[in-house]
Amino acid sequence: MSTTARIPSADVSGPKGWLLRTMTKRMFGRTPESIGVMWHHQKVFSGLAGVGRKVESWDELDKNLASLATMAAAARIGCSWCLDFGYFMAHNKGLDETKAREVPRWRGSDVFTPLERRVLEYAEGMSETPPAVTDELSAELLEELGAAGLIELTARVGFMNLSSRSNVALGIHSEEFADACGLPPLAAPDVAVPSQP
Repeated sequence: MSTTARIPSADVSGPKGWLLRTMTKRMFGRTPESIGVMWHHQKVFSGLAGVGRKVESWDELDKNLASLATMAAAARIGCSWCLDFGYFMAHNKGLDETKAREVPRWRGSDVFTPLERRVLEYAEGMSETPPAVTDELSAELLEELGAAGLIELTARVGFMNLSSRSNVALGIHSEEFADACGLPPLAAPDVAVPSQP
């Protein structure tokens, strides 16, 4: 498997590019290659970034649950960029790094609560093709999270599916954000989870 994106990175230039380079260098120490890939179509880049900012403003779902859910979707789809970035952001937001690190092997890990396991299962089920979310699991999460919380969970995982599937299709891989801040490597999955029928 190639570690190079399928579209060469463009020069992030112009006034918008200067601002973006300044912001990303402050946040990451450099401008990620993935931004250069998406810079070829600045309207798409801006639209997706705008939706991403709106997603991050939602607040009906506990931030740790939101982080775990999106990382579980990324892990199921196989987006190393999204997993790495999610782990990095969990660290930067003061979320539970131990749990974030364990997401790729959540089924065999003992660090998750029953609610977190249901959230992880839901995120994984939503990321199947076709989606494999059961009425029973949805009912349990509705009881625990409330209607607004379940809707937010669903929308966050849906947006992560868009992001992860796009990154995988474009060949965008981890840029080692988590390594740059000294986090231990993400846990490796114990075994591959078979696709649902």
